[in-house]
Amino acid sequence: MSQIYIIDVSLKNAPVTLSVQRKSKEGAEELYNQILNDMKSGTSGILELACEQQPEKKVAILMSEVSAVQMFEKSGTAASSGRPPGFFALAE
Repeated sequence: MSQIYIIDVSLKNAPVTLSVQRKSKEGAEELYNQILNDMKSGTSGILELACEQQPEKKVAILMSEVSAVQMFEKSGTAASSGRPPGFFALAE
């Protein structure tokens, strides 16, 4: 079974996280670093993302609205809890 890597993008003033999947660690790290470098440089414009696992899943975001990016490997523990690993915890 091959591993899947998830890249989550959080937007300013938006309660949802946008996610796309990559089939390889290298592809995931490349996308993560691209978004991170655009955030550091203050790049404006639109970033279009497509999901490798579901090619019909696409999203376009304004780089000026990106507040955070996260990359992680999809694992059985994340699936069993229903929540991906991350840095944010919301009170229920």
